[in-house]
Amino acid sequence: MNRTLNRWRLGLRIARRDALRAKGRSALVVAMIALPILGVAGADLAVRTNQLSTEESLARKIGTADAEYQVYEAGAPIMQHPTNDDLWSSSWEEEEENTRGEEPEAGTEPSDFRVEDHLPDGATVLRERSGYADVTTDYGVMWADIQETDPADPLSRGKYTLLSGAWPTGPGEVAATEQFLTNTGLRVGEDAELPEIDRTVRITGSYELPNDLKSDELLALNDTLLPLLPREDGGDDARYLVAVDGGVSWETVMEANTHGLQVLSRQVHLNPPADSEIPLVQRDDYHRWDSGGEAELYAVLGVAVSLVVLEICLLAGPAFAVGARRSRRQLGLVGSNGGDQAQLRAIMLSSGVVLGAAAAVVGIILGILAVFLGRPFLENMNGARFGAWDFRWVELLGVAAFAVFIGTLAALIPAINASRSSVLESLTGTKGVRRGGRALPIAGTIALVAGIALALYGGLVMSAAEMVGAGAVIAELGLVALTPMLVGGFGKLARFLPLSGRLAMRDAARNRGRTAPAVAAVLAATAGAVAIATIVSSSEAEQRARYIPDLPDGTVALTVWNAGESQLDPLRAAADKTLPVTDRADLASAVPALPACGSGARDEWGNNLSECYIEVVTPPEKICPLWEDDTNHTEEEERALRQDERCTWNNDGGWGLSNLGSVAVGDAEILKILGIDRPEYREALENGGALAFDTNRIDDDGTVTLHLYANWENEKPDSVVTLPGSVLAEGHGYGIDALITPETAEKAGLATTFAGTYYATSHVPTSAEEQAFRGEIGDLTAGSTEWTIENGFKADNSMALLIIALAATVIALGAAGIATGLAQADSEADLATLAAVGAAPRIRRTLSGLQCGMIAAMGVVLGCVSGLIPAVGLLLADHKDRLDWWNQDIAAGWDPGERPELHLALPWETFGQLIVVVPLIALVFAALLTRSRVTLARRAG
Repeated sequence: MNRTLNRWRLGLRIARRDALRAKGRSALVVAMIALPILGVAGADLAVRTNQLSTEESLARKIGTADAEYQVYEAGAPIMQHPTNDDLWSSSWEEEEENTRGEEPEAGTEPSDFRVEDHLPDGATVLRERSGYADVTTDYGVMWADIQETDPADPLSRGKYTLLSGAWPTGPGEVAATEQFLTNTGLRVGEDAELPEIDRTVRITGSYELPNDLKSDELLALNDTLLPLLPREDGGDDARYLVAVDGGVSWETVMEANTHGLQVLSRQVHLNPPADSEIPLVQRDDYHRWDSGGEAELYAVLGVAVSLVVLEICLLAGPAFAVGARRSRRQLGLVGSNGGDQAQLRAIMLSSGVVLGAAAAVVGIILGILAVFLGRPFLENMNGARFGAWDFRWVELLGVAAFAVFIGTLAALIPAINASRSSVLESLTGTKGVRRGGRALPIAGTIALVAGIALALYGGLVMSAAEMVGAGAVIAELGLVALTPMLVGGFGKLARFLPLSGRLAMRDAARNRGRTAPAVAAVLAATAGAVAIATIVSSSEAEQRARYIPDLPDGTVALTVWNAGESQLDPLRAAADKTLPVTDRADLASAVPALPACGSGARDEWGNNLSECYIEVVTPPEKICPLWEDDTNHTEEEERALRQDERCTWNNDGGWGLSNLGSVAVGDAEILKILGIDRPEYREALENGGALAFDTNRIDDDGTVTLHLYANWENEKPDSVVTLPGSVLAEGHGYGIDALITPETAEKAGLATTFAGTYYATSHVPTSAEEQAFRGEIGDLTAGSTEWTIENGFKADNSMALLIIALAATVIALGAAGIATGLAQADSEADLATLAAVGAAPRIRRTLSGLQCGMIAAMGVVLGCVSGLIPAVGLLLADHKDRLDWWNQDIAAGWDPGERPELHLALPWETFGQLIVVVPLIALVFAALLTRSRVTLARRAG
């Protein structure tokens, strides 16, 4: 025992002195270990601080109140979860439709229902109301949320944070969120006009919602704005903050549920009831609401931690190896004086302990400072304020121990190699080129193949994220084991390169012990970034596929109800003036020209006032069997029919044209607006045909049949129209079934009613352009006219992908730079020889640049390939899980909708940044930062 302690005491003393003597190399190792530790420690502090305690979360939701009461279904019993506000069940789901009647509309209150009658006796109450209104801005008019409450009331403390100015004190005064002021150009002390009620309010102060920093909101005192707004349904949502002695118990909450009130109780959140006391949990289908994804999260974290450990070891390992070579004479002297292999290993491992401990201190301190300095940026990205600082010292000490462990682990292989070197070799400093053994490549190949197979099996068959993560780590290790062989393979390309490239490539291949770990470190960093970026891009692709636009992106729709076309002239002028409009098309709706149909006027929902309508007929052979009420299908038949073309809606693209009815009437210009302007479609329209937006509407003989009805109750059509020459339009119908020209409508005996004007735009209008348009039209949309702009799918992942790519770039450049620095330190004698024989000074710069660039290039290419393994595996596991739920829904007799699709999107932008930009930056920076000249010295040996 004493011998072991003395051995480590000596080793630590020598390691400390050696670290101080070789400050540059020591700083390099400390930096490489501290960099990930900085990220882990900072992430731990940021995540823990962002995880609000129950008290902090309640303060942001209900201030200092004991509970918040809100109407969900006035007078009708509901069931809610005590702590999860998103889990609830209304009573109408429990009863038969014929006994219950229609579902009550959520958020409505009958005139005889008063929330105050169901609040606890003796409670102090603060009412809050939310609504919306148009507000005049510096750019025009913008829609904004309106919040009515008393922010100075003690019950609301914690919900709102005053940033400047003062809270409103009476009618005509409001406070505004910082986001509102930023988007509108208004400032504290200025007036804002509410054009709907022709009233001006003074902005007395700015504030923020700690849980929603991106909210466009105005705050006013109760009953000063919302009652004045012209809202048929009240246009607001009322909540009641309640303070009562003893708090609001779970029994009180369930009593309120019987009256259709949803309650958020402080007492219940702090002391939740047992599952046996929660009626909602006792439902048979409650498990369907359980949140999933923990296994996938742990799998991703496991892969990330494994890659971090691997990356640090790969980065620091070459530095320890170079240090061991620099210390060979010292180790030889120890051996010549009786030191055994255990003593030599202890000396080298002590270097890992010393430098790992130093890296732990530096990394944790810098990580904490980074979170302190970056807190505003992180909060703005998150859209919410952090909670109180939450230092988990046990976790941070664990991170420190982790740093010491990986520092020791990184020094392990150099320590073993140093202990095996003979004393003579250590004292003379001889070295040679060693050929790589066959065992490592064979083991690497087996691990790579087995890891890929395990990841794919876990995703495709088992739907096990843990198995995918394990397979990804095994495959990664296998690829790392193959890296020396791959580097040697790249070395064979040296013959085709000029002098500097040939020297760089051969040096990398000859010193694989230094080059391969650096390449593998770049590989690990790139693989992690590519895996995350692929999952993020695929998630965005899935969201984009699920998004159903009302119209093509950027389309401006100006519609009119029961009025003449001239009513749209002011709106058209405003659109031409303020919006980036290009093509324009006017559309009308087709109505039967039957004696009973009159003018064909429509109400605000698009229904014909005379009850006349047109049906685009689906041929009997194309009717989906699932939609027939008297048919029963097996699970296999239903699964097959869910994918049958007859059971899909090809015109399901939103309802932007739904006011036109089944058949729209317009010329070929509308094809430009819909993005389907093709010659064959124009020809079909001009030849008197109809463009059908659903293949199931077209007869086998290539025609579309229209049934004309004079009354909704008629079982048989009053007239039938057949239009020849129809084609299937490539695009969405956006709420209509067919499109014909005015000439075709006239020949078919159909009447038309003008419905609206539609514009294409050069780009999706910005917020300022939309505000300008709203400001230009004023109240012109009141009554018979409306307008809408399709803003399209908005993805907010670009910043995340950029950060991921930048992080991988920094680590990749660091790894390549370290390897280049070690190569220069290890090749000083060779560089001196080059200078002595007359090599130009630029050769040294070019050599360093190419060394760094090639290491980065090899690493990022291999990393991009290997990063797809965990990403594809996890996406397959998630898809199989969703597919299993879909099959279970069918087995249970529910309508699961369309079969889930697998969305796999490659992050090409991230690929480009890593594969092209990183090697170029590495090459240029290494060349610029390398000294051109070297001081010649007498070469010994």
